[in-house]
Amino acid sequence: MASVIEIKSVYYPESDGKPMGETDDHRDEMVREIELLRRYYQGQQVYVSGDLLVYYEQGNPKKFVVPDVFVVKGIDPKKRRIYRIWYEGQAPDAIIEVTSRKTKKKDTVTKPALYARLGIKECFLFDPTQEYLDPPLRGYRLVNGDYEKIAADARGALVSQELGLRLQAVHGQLMMVRLDTGQRLLTAEEARRAEAEARRAEAEARRAAEAEVARLREELRRLQ
Repeated sequence: MASVIEIKSVYYPESDGKPMGETDDHRDEMVREIELLRRYYQGQQVYVSGDLLVYYEQGNPKKFVVPDVFVVKGIDPKKRRIYRIWYEGQAPDAIIEVTSRKTKKKDTVTKPALYARLGIKECFLFDPTQEYLDPPLRGYRLVNGDYEKIAADARGALVSQELGLRLQAVHGQLMMVRLDTGQRLLTAEEARRAEAEARRAEAEARRAAEAEVARLREELRRLQ
């Protein structure tokens, strides 16, 4: 009698059953960073997400981690309910953890050790309240299987090679500046405000120029 191979399906939950339970500052900052990175990579084969269950051991639904923000380059940016590393074919390229009192130990010890083991190239920790990390922004880059601290510049900014961005803590927010253009990443609302401000400045400059032309014409008329 021929042997039968039994195929068992494994259910990978979409939630760990725990509420976020974070402050407004931490939740808002996490959402803001995800939006910034999604806008930055819009139209590219890059997946940006956060607060999503990332499973890293096939067949074991207990082996997961929940990064606050993560970026995976070279894959379809379609929406996902969970992220399975073996199914997608690669681990995230970079992760950002928004650290709080409740998550400090995990963010500074447990998660970085796991991320290094999973081959995640860069990991950043950011404390928007500046109460749990000193300095409030830290970064690590994978070198020969271990994380090495990314040196900050004189202003405390860190360069992410994986993201092509300079990261800096400014007034409780993580600012992201493109290395290629020097432009700061903006949320949709920030972009609208910047555009409106640019239009106002252009209108004021036009009015000033028109007023100067009128003044010169009047001066010329008096001279004649």
